[in-house]
Amino acid sequence: MRLRETERSVFFRDGYLLRRDVFRPEEVEKLRSAAEEVVASVVERARAGEGSQEFRLPGDHRFQFAQQSLIQWEWREGSSEVRLLEPVTHLDARFEALWEDPRLTEPMKDFLGVTGVCPFTSKLNLKRPREGSEYPWHQDYPYWYVRTPEHAHEIVNAMIFLDDAALDNGALRVLPGSHRKGPAPRDRSEPSQFLADPAHIDETQSVALVAPAGSVLFFPALLLHRSSPNTSERQRRALLLSYQPEGRARQETLPWRPELVHELP
Repeated sequence: MRLRETERSVFFRDGYLLRRDVFRPEEVEKLRSAAEEVVASVVERARAGEGSQEFRLPGDHRFQFAQQSLIQWEWREGSSEVRLLEPVTHLDARFEALWEDPRLTEPMKDFLGVTGVCPFTSKLNLKRPREGSEYPWHQDYPYWYVRTPEHAHEIVNAMIFLDDAALDNGALRVLPGSHRKGPAPRDRSEPSQFLADPAHIDETQSVALVAPAGSVLFFPALLLHRSSPNTSERQRRALLLSYQPEGRARQETLPWRPELVHELP
């Protein structure tokens, strides 16, 4: 399960590695069931008033806390669909067990150049049929920098595809090699100040990652990526586990200092 030399070369050159058919169909189906059960539970608690009140951050997008998870509601005003939950693995044992799965931890040791890894954060990304919205060009690095500026560059994602990813249902698009250029210039006209400036991105060099359910995409904090809206009648769900060298604190235990983003380009 460790990296082959060719995989190592691809990852460090391009900034991502896609392994297909890592999880068997029956495993994927169990994770899909877990995802839907978790979403239903969190939404029920939020609507019952057991979480925080809904609030908005710069950019006017809607958020809410419930069951120690941050809900990001779909961007369309009035939508009742969930776009993202973070963190999410604590909400279901089937998710929590993935942190120790050697299909994820063994290659992570090679990506990070360490002998042991531990969790940083986890996310459930949802693009519901006909409603799942886009996510513009960004790096994960700025979001993690405001939590752990010393170590934000030492975090790698494992994105588990719970559905087939295609061009029409919101496949991820990446910019190969962008991780080697450091923090990308931010879009200063964008309210959140976390997104990348599209004026500095050559979209023609991007690659759409079309992959079957059960595949895993590994990519580091500095890789530029985006996703398109889901214009199809099919789901596009993905579970992301973000790893770091062992012995470090999880994201949710670290202070959120959004003002630190202004230290970046």
